[in-house]
Amino acid sequence: MKDSIGTRDNPTTEENRKQGTLEWQLRNVRFDDPVTLASFPLVRHLRSSAIEGYVSKTSAYPGESLDIKVSMEPEGEFTIDFYRLGWYGGLGGRHMGRTGPYRGGTQPVPMMSVQRLRECTWETSATLTIPDDWHSGVYLAKLSRDEPYGVQSYATFVVKSRRKADILCQASDITWQAYNKWPGNDSIYTDGTPNVWYQGTEVRASFDRPYAKYCQIMDAPLSLGSGEFLLWEHPMAFWLERQGYDVAYCSNLDLHLDPKVLDNCKAFVSVGHDEYWSREMFDNVLKARDDGMSIAFLSGNSVYWEIEFHESDVADAPCRVFSRKQLFEDEDRLMGVKSYGPGYGDWTVTNPQHWIFEGMGLRQGDSIPAIVGWEYHGSPADIPGLEVVASSELFQGNKSPKEPAHSAVVYPCERGNWVFNAGTIWWPEGLSCPPGHIPARLAINSVSVGSSPGTFGVNPMAQTITANALDRMIADSPRLRSHE
Repeated sequence: MKDSIGTRDNPTTEENRKQGTLEWQLRNVRFDDPVTLASFPLVRHLRSSAIEGYVSKTSAYPGESLDIKVSMEPEGEFTIDFYRLGWYGGLGGRHMGRTGPYRGGTQPVPMMSVQRLRECTWETSATLTIPDDWHSGVYLAKLSRDEPYGVQSYATFVVKSRRKADILCQASDITWQAYNKWPGNDSIYTDGTPNVWYQGTEVRASFDRPYAKYCQIMDAPLSLGSGEFLLWEHPMAFWLERQGYDVAYCSNLDLHLDPKVLDNCKAFVSVGHDEYWSREMFDNVLKARDDGMSIAFLSGNSVYWEIEFHESDVADAPCRVFSRKQLFEDEDRLMGVKSYGPGYGDWTVTNPQHWIFEGMGLRQGDSIPAIVGWEYHGSPADIPGLEVVASSELFQGNKSPKEPAHSAVVYPCERGNWVFNAGTIWWPEGLSCPPGHIPARLAINSVSVGSSPGTFGVNPMAQTITANALDRMIADSPRLRSHE
């Protein structure tokens, strides 16, 4: 398997030869004290009102602009440092520039609507026009109070590319936002307190608000403001760029608003926790598959909830507000399997002669330990040529009835392209552990997942399987021959 960016020559490897830094990481975070009323948590220990912010778009092309909206309590001055995340000699990020200092004040927390919707109407603190030489990627805007050891947080966005690239890696940011509980306790999801759970189709979530600390099964305070990217997706980007693949990036929303991004790649990669899709997103990816695009679902719980978008009362940009509509139920038409969870266990080889295991010398029953979780895929679809390459029963605690076994599948498409579904949110944990990433085995919330141990971390089997899949997808692609 390839071991460095020196083995390939393309715009992504050229970008990764530039000077990296560890300074993209947060140094100092501070969270607001919880607020309770009669033992009911109105506000949890998730928000940092000392400094927090969001951007007006989830993604933009070079030459386009986005607004950064920041609130500080108490008011003061702050700076913004921009970083692109990638390999960069193992440092994980590159400093792209600094702006400020700016004067920041305390901006209002909006009232919650009957749909639990909160849409901020914050004033713009800074406007960023994406420079023409910024390479496609996931970017962090590090917001820092201009004080000794000042409190920090992130705002995040994707820079897209109009050029052709072998791989298009998607940020699962609709799912990040569905689980975002800023400023306190509610969003699409509640905590079930006081003993009432409601996550129905009337509940809405907005992109016009900061990301609070993620709080489902992980405790990773230094990821504040980055959604779920540093939890589940950065190991994928870090590994792809280390291996020298030519990669472009997009937002979930681009599959709905800008599906032409799918025309410029040979393989599309769904990463981590990719639960929420619109029907238009599904149809656009299905069409691209039928047009010859390969797909790697290195993710779990994917394409599970169908969403619909609503007009915003405060934003000019489209698709800033969404709600659940219904379960997909036909996700296996695209993925080759269905979405389930939670469930935890080993990724166990059932078909060691398949090309996806080429050069590995595996036997039936060999496994990648503890990489399946916390949600997963199973129940193979009736698709011509589909093969189950791994399957195992999972630990599911006291859940009754039990969900089906995990299944990883590969199936061929009509134009010679492929779909590979590894079937677990934790697959990228087997690929790399970049700076700033807290592996699930170290940050797992035992209250949420019972006795599951989390992952065992980086595994050469996962790395080689992923390389075999992507290399075959690129080599067999009927698309984009002209850019080779």
